[in-house]
Amino acid sequence: MKYTKSIRDFLVEYADADTNRLRLMNIQAEFDVAWAILQIEARKKIQRKLPTWASNMDLIFPSVLSTEQCSSEQTAQYKQRLISPGNLADLTGGLGIDTYYFSQKASQVVYVERMAEYCQAARSNFKNLGADNITVVEDDCIHFVQNNTHRFDTIYIDPARRGSGNKRIFALAECEPNVVELLPTLLQQARRIVIKVSPMADISAILALLPEITEVHVVSVRNECKEVLLFIDSTLLPTDNNPMIYCVNIEATGDTSVFPFRMSEEKQQPHSTPCEKISRYLYEPNSSILKAGAYKVVALKYGIAKLQINSHLYTSDVYIPDFPGRKFEVIEALDFNTKIIKAVGKQYPCLNLSTRNFPMAAVELQKRLKCKDGGDFYLFATTLAGDRKILIITKKTTIV
Repeated sequence: MKYTKSIRDFLVEYADADTNRLRLMNIQAEFDVAWAILQIEARKKIQRKLPTWASNMDLIFPSVLSTEQCSSEQTAQYKQRLISPGNLADLTGGLGIDTYYFSQKASQVVYVERMAEYCQAARSNFKNLGADNITVVEDDCIHFVQNNTHRFDTIYIDPARRGSGNKRIFALAECEPNVVELLPTLLQQARRIVIKVSPMADISAILALLPEITEVHVVSVRNECKEVLLFIDSTLLPTDNNPMIYCVNIEATGDTSVFPFRMSEEKQQPHSTPCEKISRYLYEPNSSILKAGAYKVVALKYGIAKLQINSHLYTSDVYIPDFPGRKFEVIEALDFNTKIIKAVGKQYPCLNLSTRNFPMAAVELQKRLKCKDGGDFYLFATTLAGDRKILIITKKTTIV
């Protein structure tokens, strides 16, 4: 399907409309109305994570699912920085976001996708985007690899993580294709393999499963973990299940923080003594650090004290401007009891609540406090040494 003036006018007129209602309106037109509504719905899905593509009225979206499963612009741009300028094969093309950003650095890119409508959309979109160094191949990735005679600098693969009944899958060997089985063949055809896995995947289990891994990148956008990327470079020596792990957080401004560590560093460090009191500042590592399990090494590097083994909050009398996470100034720390609950609820009618290693969920605590969500104050309910339950009232630091 191609855009006509009538379709473009329709997209502009109903850009903000409820697509479910549009489908019930029995609109008569000279074009495929269902397809046009799909374009509106797809653009709505990607407004936040793909603003450039959402605003480009020349681009075609083959399905809503393709927009839900694709990478964001921020994560695609991050991956682009990690690849070499040689040739690359994207074995799970999908909507083509990663392929397109790879093409801006790689000399030649092969987009492989088994669904004909996705390939048709990709050809049109790559042409409209001026990406003339991409070759679209309609094929199953396993069949493509089995018959491939070319040598690539990089092969990128993002296995499907949904099983029967659209059930989410996190175990790498259960995804489609099974990269664990396919890996020996991939290593014969490329110097470097990049595998995108679920942000819910167990990194330790994956390292045990694939000892060939040379790097792991845990990528968050605006402090929400989005991707875990596994790099296997055949030219590097094995890391004995101890690759460098990069904890990445990309801010809305585009600023990126990276905290590197090795799993052995974390395992070798002893647990710090639980705190008995809260210092002037409170620190919460970004989601990538927490996902990667860098609980002890982050405390060691920045010289801060961990509140308790399972709390994953840290404190210090020294302000650390470059700490990779949220930074708060402590207003007061109060023992958790019925009297304090009433007092806090009255003094702070609006609070941003968070619970860590605490016997009550944030929603339940909010009901007990009778406060509204939001405002300038942040309350952390957690546990200190001796199983002491406390409420820490903070505000974000204004120190530059």
